[in-house]
Amino acid sequence: MQPRHVLDGFRVLDFTQYLAGPSASRLLVEMGAEVIKVEIAPGGDPTRLLPYRKNERSCYYVQQNRGKKGLCLDLRDARGRELLERLVATSDVLLENFSPGVIARLGFGWERVRELNPQIVMCSISGFGQDGPLAELQGIDIVAQAYAGVTDLIGEEDGPPALPLLSFGDVNTGVHAVAAINAALLNRTRTGKGQWLDISLLDCYYHCHEINVHAVSASGGALAPKRSGAHHYAVCPLGIFKGSRRWFMLMGSLHFWAPLCRVMEREDLIEHPDFATNEGRCARRGEVVALIEGWLQAQNDDDGVLARLQEARIPCAPVLTVAETIAHPHFRQRRTVRTIHDRHIGDFDIPGMPLRFSDYPEITELEAPLLGEHNAEILAGIGVAAEEIAALTQAGVLVGGDR
Repeated sequence: MQPRHVLDGFRVLDFTQYLAGPSASRLLVEMGAEVIKVEIAPGGDPTRLLPYRKNERSCYYVQQNRGKKGLCLDLRDARGRELLERLVATSDVLLENFSPGVIARLGFGWERVRELNPQIVMCSISGFGQDGPLAELQGIDIVAQAYAGVTDLIGEEDGPPALPLLSFGDVNTGVHAVAAINAALLNRTRTGKGQWLDISLLDCYYHCHEINVHAVSASGGALAPKRSGAHHYAVCPLGIFKGSRRWFMLMGSLHFWAPLCRVMEREDLIEHPDFATNEGRCARRGEVVALIEGWLQAQNDDDGVLARLQEARIPCAPVLTVAETIAHPHFRQRRTVRTIHDRHIGDFDIPGMPLRFSDYPEITELEAPLLGEHNAEILAGIGVAAEEIAALTQAGVLVGGDR
């Protein structure tokens, strides 16, 4: 029988909430894993309250939790913990993103989990890792971003640091976690043993430094990365340029300098002693930006300029709004933007599945669970009788809701 996707048959017990952990389990469920989302009674994942909400249902929660089975129970109650122990014993992966030490206090630290299931892969996602001087800080994206030296590089040169309006750290950490989980599952096929994975936002943010760290270290501090607004501090030209009507992202550095000069009909700049090298252009960044923007605006034809630059294979793009990306035919054809349906919200667009598999090209239709929607189904699957499920629900150990 053909599996429905690459992780068909794998069970993930998902204790995560907010974004970093749910980003990881969202990719796992898209790849076919059975993901049981464990929500803590009475309210469940706090993102159920985040905007944008429609008909009392959070689009944020729906986007991150489609396809997961919902289990909501009281972890303070021994009966709830005993049910989870039985699920641990039947799962391939346990994923959690509490602060370090919390999962152990709930009764599901690595030593206990490994005792219940020696083959399980446990992945702990946190802000700063399971050890170290910063480990006890809250695992919030922007906090890790600030510590990682990332926030300091965003903004105008003489202004304050700026806040990016995307969760780079949370989502990037979720992707790193998926890579580690899948590698650990592969290793398990060789050794028969599970293991504990320690994935942090700080480590993943820091992993994104491509020039900055080695530049400071190798130069002995002579090259200091700094905020430089719309243009890169160490590579020129590379940044955001104003056309006649709209903004462009453009890279004309390195081997792209000569073709850019040819497109601008300024071949005299290719070997000009002031502009021939990256160092020379960086020293005269203001002049370079003025040259390029002057040419862009003189054309009075942003679409034509974009076509000419792209035909010359110069990295260039219009700076699109989110609304423009949603309507763009490339995003639609590749399902980078995807329209989904939710039983309470109706139809709306979300980012699509970024991982593509030739053997599994079809989109899986998934729906986010209501609070505790699959309590009975999940527990019946591990042998809990209907009468016991009803009693646990009556006692408030199991909780459900209509949103």
